[in-house]
Amino acid sequence: MISSARSKPLFTSARERRLWVWTLAVVAAIYSTLGLARTLAGELRNRDLLDAAFVVGALLVGVTIVTLALQTRPGGTEIGVALGVAAAYLMVFIRMGIPEERTHLIEYGIVAAFIYEALIERARQGRRVPTVPLIAVVATALLGALDESIQALLPGRVFDPADILVNLIAGAMAVAASVALRRARGRKSLQ
Repeated sequence: MISSARSKPLFTSARERRLWVWTLAVVAAIYSTLGLARTLAGELRNRDLLDAAFVVGALLVGVTIVTLALQTRPGGTEIGVALGVAAAYLMVFIRMGIPEERTHLIEYGIVAAFIYEALIERARQGRRVPTVPLIAVVATALLGALDESIQALLPGRVFDPADILVNLIAGAMAVAASVALRRARGRKSLQ
């Protein structure tokens, strides 16, 4: 007779479950707009709202990262790191030639921040999660590659390897920002 080993629950905590649900919701929102993205971007451009939409999106990335990374009142180091992260995002946004490409930084930055936090929570609850930042970036890049693969099947859309790279960079930037904010908080608690 085979004895059945007790299986561990899929999620280690309610917080981890919430983070994965938010990740899924953001990915579903990204994928659901694949057929409408060009139409939406064109409509925003015609109404001179494209830049404002990107500013709002950039703020959402910042708020997501800061909210997930800073659970306590920030100290000077944390504020400095947060301002540095904001400046880095601003410079990348300014230097990106095609405004629509900025959406990748917003979309996949939020996805990466949620994945990173979900994996951190999982590790905090005692599950083995090696190299959390790397896993978060790779998972984000794979979701971005799937996004591009779906686009190859849609009329009027194209598979663009450059977008996969931008999605990877977006994930790396968001995870690096989250790691930097966590480390800044850790330094504050050690002082």
